[in-house]
Amino acid sequence: MTSSIKQIIILLFAFSIFSLNGYSQTNKLPDPNKTSKKLAATMQIIRYAYVDSINEADLVENAIIETLKELDPHSSYISKEDLDAANEPLEGSFEGIGVTFQIYHDTILVVAPVPGGPSDKLGILAGDKIVKIDGEKSTGEDINNKFVFDHLRGKKGTEVNVSIFRKGKKELIEYTIVRDKIPLNSIDATFMATPEIGFIKLNRFSKTSIEEFKESLSNLKKQGMKKLILDLRGNSGGYLKTAVQLSDEFLQGGKLIVYTKGLRSSVQKFNSSSFGGFKKGQLIILINEGSASASEIVSGAIQDWDRGVVLGRRSFGKGLVQRPFELPDGSVVRLTTARYHTPTGRCIQRPYKNGVQEYYLDLYKRFTNGELENRDSIHFPDSLKYTTPKNRIVYGGGGIMPDIFVPWDSTTVTDYYTDIVRKGILNEFVMNYMDENRKKLTKKYPVLADFKNDFIIDDDFMIDFVEFAKEKGVDAKQDDYNKSEKFIKKQIKALIARNLWDSSAYFEIIYEIDDEYIKAIEILKDNSLYKKITKKSEFFYEIR
Repeated sequence: MTSSIKQIIILLFAFSIFSLNGYSQTNKLPDPNKTSKKLAATMQIIRYAYVDSINEADLVENAIIETLKELDPHSSYISKEDLDAANEPLEGSFEGIGVTFQIYHDTILVVAPVPGGPSDKLGILAGDKIVKIDGEKSTGEDINNKFVFDHLRGKKGTEVNVSIFRKGKKELIEYTIVRDKIPLNSIDATFMATPEIGFIKLNRFSKTSIEEFKESLSNLKKQGMKKLILDLRGNSGGYLKTAVQLSDEFLQGGKLIVYTKGLRSSVQKFNSSSFGGFKKGQLIILINEGSASASEIVSGAIQDWDRGVVLGRRSFGKGLVQRPFELPDGSVVRLTTARYHTPTGRCIQRPYKNGVQEYYLDLYKRFTNGELENRDSIHFPDSLKYTTPKNRIVYGGGGIMPDIFVPWDSTTVTDYYTDIVRKGILNEFVMNYMDENRKKLTKKYPVLADFKNDFIIDDDFMIDFVEFAKEKGVDAKQDDYNKSEKFIKKQIKALIARNLWDSSAYFEIIYEIDDEYIKAIEILKDNSLYKKITKKSEFFYEIR
């Protein structure tokens, strides 16, 4: 297909889309019959006269994709084949054997079975290696994530036979696993940061997120929680309903949480109810440049109602509402129909008038212009000022600007650290260590608290690591190593904890040196400081 033919079809398809929506760049209403007939006529001409054969389905699909790109950065097309995979993270479950895995030395390594899942019930253990699936070899350079998904996932009730190598066993262990529905957890971590401060990390806003959140909140309350840190860093969003429900957990009844507004969509308002698990109690929400959409709805509502403190760095700025429209073949167009606004009227969406490429380069520009390391690099015109009920000034213009700005610490991210992560050396070293020491560690540290307090990564341990990295082609420059040493040690300890327990254990350890987490605890421990921030007339900034 020549580029000129493709461009013609894209252009004509765009005319057709605009006519269906009753809108054009000149705000005139084109005749839908004319644009639709024009598109159909062009396709007929191509079928009749084009020099080469064409794949008409691909031609139309490409036209749809390219047209949506011209509208805004978040309107998108999803083919029928890709629809389930696209929806899976937000549905909160999939069907399979129920293991967390990674590809290790061209082998499928079980990091952990999902508790209560079919693999867990049969006794499959962390550290097991799946070497055959239905009699077919499942090791070698062709093994990747797609291979695992294709062979281990499947319809609930179907069977799959796996052969497992377990260290200490001479023979392979054979299992017949009946696939089942497996939950996709949206909460990465729940733990008590101090005797009074609870911590919850939410990674997405899925159908099951509120149920998970309420369970986490209940567990923390039973442990004496009076104050809460909610971590939404890196959370790119999800369902609007879930964002509203989560906000409702914190806000008193009758408060506006968010409203949506579009040219052809009437204003829709979402208010809080009188029900919720944490209506009172000090609250800090962590955000960063990876927090988007639903994360921004929650943090914006909390900030606008002076309910808590938002801490971190400016959020992504994704405030466009997508509505799915099904096409005749089962594929879906997710079309932007409205914008999100916070209770004070701030539009969450940042500008995209310079095109999609420039839009996504914004995060890189934040890095290069110093915004991630210095709040003074961010400038807001007076026109973007909004006022909360307590007369605090908050800012619009896209994204949520935190009350407390905590700069990104770039000093530990040396070339040495980047290389050992990029080449998978940290992970591989920990996997080797676990292979040799899992039983000993499990016996010595029956609970996470013992491991946190007593497991020490000493100089001899790090000498082994540096030598291992060197054998893998990454030699340590002393200056780089000195800058990254503390973080590498903590990363290794956290990865070991994840292999012995779960992802919550990983975060509980790694966050011991996390600047935003440490700052949040510092504020919650100081009641006068917390009150000062929530009453201050403009966002608070403190240089560490």
